[in-house]
Amino acid sequence: MVAQKDAYASVFLSLTDVDLPVDFINDYDKYSDFRPLAKGGKAVLQTCMDNALGRVVVHKSIHPHLEGNVRERRRFMREARISAQLQHPNTIPVYEIGRDPNGNLYFTMKRIAGLNLYQIMGRLKREVTDAQQEYNLDRLLEILLQACYALANAHAHGVIHRDLKPENILVGQFGEVSLVDWGVAKIWGMPNEDRTREHKENGEGMPGKEQRPGTPLYMSPEQIIGNYYVDNRTDVWAIGVMLYELLCLEVPFKGRTVHQTFEKIIHETPVTPGNRLPKHLKRVIPSELVLIAMRAMSKKPADRQSSISEVIEQIRSFRNNKLLIS
Repeated sequence: MVAQKDAYASVFLSLTDVDLPVDFINDYDKYSDFRPLAKGGKAVLQTCMDNALGRVVVHKSIHPHLEGNVRERRRFMREARISAQLQHPNTIPVYEIGRDPNGNLYFTMKRIAGLNLYQIMGRLKREVTDAQQEYNLDRLLEILLQACYALANAHAHGVIHRDLKPENILVGQFGEVSLVDWGVAKIWGMPNEDRTREHKENGEGMPGKEQRPGTPLYMSPEQIIGNYYVDNRTDVWAIGVMLYELLCLEVPFKGRTVHQTFEKIIHETPVTPGNRLPKHLKRVIPSELVLIAMRAMSKKPADRQSSISEVIEQIRSFRNNKLLIS
């Protein structure tokens, strides 16, 4: 699959991280009926009613204590603008960006009602009634493929996600799939932010994990080591980790500490998914999918699939051949 580019294909750092003018305002009074959705260390998610259009939207605001943090403010702006500029069916539309009456940054986006991929795998692990029937392997592959389509589009626009994980793949109640959370995305040509990181010790002799963009279980070796050059193949790695996890419901690399997890990712070869499969999960793990996942998790980027498009073609080829055989 070859992604076609147009005259507006590239996303530029100069257009994503720039701050809003001090006097920038929107008609914030149109929002009402705020209800909590989620709250993290860096942002607050709420649902609210957009009375101008008569619809419920998701309202995301930067955490008040980070409003003065230039780096986090830029990341927040980048997430909103990248999501808005990618304009793909598997990327959540952003409706508006601005400041609330207190001057705090926010943006609004489409609300997706449903589960994320992490929650779906949790249902399979807990043997929730009908979970295996609803989310068989083919359905899981389709969900992953839909996320890969969004990723291929992002790569064609010069954007690397860098924080792919099941929690960031949303599955709506009508089957729609959305890849979310572009807050630590890297734009092509942008130097790694962790190259100049402060080496704060976390008690394990490793630089503080908060200085490394990404989630430890899904980070590539080059992300962990802090190589200056991180390209689209770091996302290929994370897709490989998720494919492995879909096959056996276990992540390939997990230590008792973040440091041990990093050591395993850098140095160890994981056992095949068939040796990790829970006894209650009655499925045959196709060797073709194992090979795709294991290759994507090659320690050297040059040994992985060269692009997400190649991963897509391999998974689609497997599914097509399976249909022909059956």
